[in-house]
Amino acid sequence: MLSALLSVGWEPEIRGWIIVIISVTVLMGSTYLLLGTNVGARLGFLIALAALSGWMMSMAIIWAVYGIGLKGPDPTWHPSEPVTIVRDGALLDRAEVVDAPIDIAGLDATKAADVVSKTLVEDGWKILEESDPARGRAIASADEIVQVQAEEFAAGEYATINVYDKGGERYPKIGNSIDFIAFKHKPRYAIVEIAPLLEQRAEPGRAPARAQIDTTKPHRYVVMIRDLGAKRRPAFLIGIGSGLIFFLLCWLLHRREALLRKNLALKA
Repeated sequence: MLSALLSVGWEPEIRGWIIVIISVTVLMGSTYLLLGTNVGARLGFLIALAALSGWMMSMAIIWAVYGIGLKGPDPTWHPSEPVTIVRDGALLDRAEVVDAPIDIAGLDATKAADVVSKTLVEDGWKILEESDPARGRAIASADEIVQVQAEEFAAGEYATINVYDKGGERYPKIGNSIDFIAFKHKPRYAIVEIAPLLEQRAEPGRAPARAQIDTTKPHRYVVMIRDLGAKRRPAFLIGIGSGLIFFLLCWLLHRREALLRKNLALKA
């Protein structure tokens, strides 16, 4: 018994469960106790449960509108299929990025990268500015793919040159700009262009040399697809479930009130 009591003091799981049980018992139980002593046990239970479900529905609506509270998975970038890392710009068509192969035969790595960049822009890809937060998120996801999943490079062995973005349009729209009723979207893709760096020799007592791009090696292209996640799904599910229970209980209370009035009228 003593060991069980001592475990409550340091086990966060046990302490959390006890706090929840006490909170539910005190808050909901006290409300039901007051209602039960005034209107009866069964009617008090219906009123207390209806109030609880209505409050949960309102809370879930606020969670869904502001994206707070109980949240689902956030939007993230995932490796695209069938090819994620394209090691030569001429092969971007195999990753289904462009329709036809890009002709960069005989060009050095710098000029070939310029030709690929120009081709992507002409094909509808948008180059993200360095100040754009979407660029930073795409680079972070590409670093995870390059360094951890594919083990293509280690940190500090490459530099990010450009980030290209395409797709993600929402529909249906009212006109060309009003999209608050848009519930469908087209796939959104991103391409992170990286370039290998020259190996720098570290000398004791001297600052590291400035990183330089290796112009003898072709640029790599990390192709990713956007997963919109389900950030507001738990709130919507709680709201729908609580709303159904709330309206059902309200209908039961209305039905009981109508039956009571009918019986009182017959007795009179």
